[in-house]
Amino acid sequence: MTIGVVVFPGSNCDRDVHWALEGCLGISTRFLWHETTDLSGLDAVVLPGGFSYGDYLRCGAIARFAPIFKSLVEFVDRGGRVLGICNGFQVLTELGLLPGALTRNRDLSFICENVALRVTSSRSPWLQARSCEEVLNLPIAHGEGRYQCSKDTLLKLQDDDSIALSYTTNPNGSIADIAGITNSSGNVLGLMPHPERACDPQIGGIDGRVILQALIG
Repeated sequence: MTIGVVVFPGSNCDRDVHWALEGCLGISTRFLWHETTDLSGLDAVVLPGGFSYGDYLRCGAIARFAPIFKSLVEFVDRGGRVLGICNGFQVLTELGLLPGALTRNRDLSFICENVALRVTSSRSPWLQARSCEEVLNLPIAHGEGRYQCSKDTLLKLQDDDSIALSYTTNPNGSIADIAGITNSSGNVLGLMPHPERACDPQIGGIDGRVILQALIG
């Protein structure tokens, strides 16, 4: 099993994901420079947090044009699992693999703290090991993590059971307390909290392991 970790100019959590997967979970990883188009031999792909391309224009808006994404879209269409964390979630919405958008936090300030998250759906493989309403504790660190979408999109997310995680106390003003969503097929997950920062018991909790372990089924 090998997980690809995409590296953009401005990524700063790619090494964190590498350590969480290999150092804590014993899962092999391979760094993928944003210009590569070769995803052969990979079981899943992670888009890590950070500031891809400096987050100029808006978060993820430039990254969506990276050469790797033609191959990534095809990978998703074949059923491959893709996890977008923080900036990676923003990129997935810009790319159209997930609906909605991530905008400036309600109070227009950067938030860095641990938050409690409710498992809203266990339909997809990401959270099948957890029961609905179970609470996970993960850190957040973002200035543009306020999830927004149209009423029709929200209804579709609810109808498809695609709202994976919700904040118990909404720190950024996201609509419907949304912290993470999946696509309708369930193989793509985007979330603002950082599961890779909650894998090593020496630096805190390990609630993030359940999400990263789902990368390999």
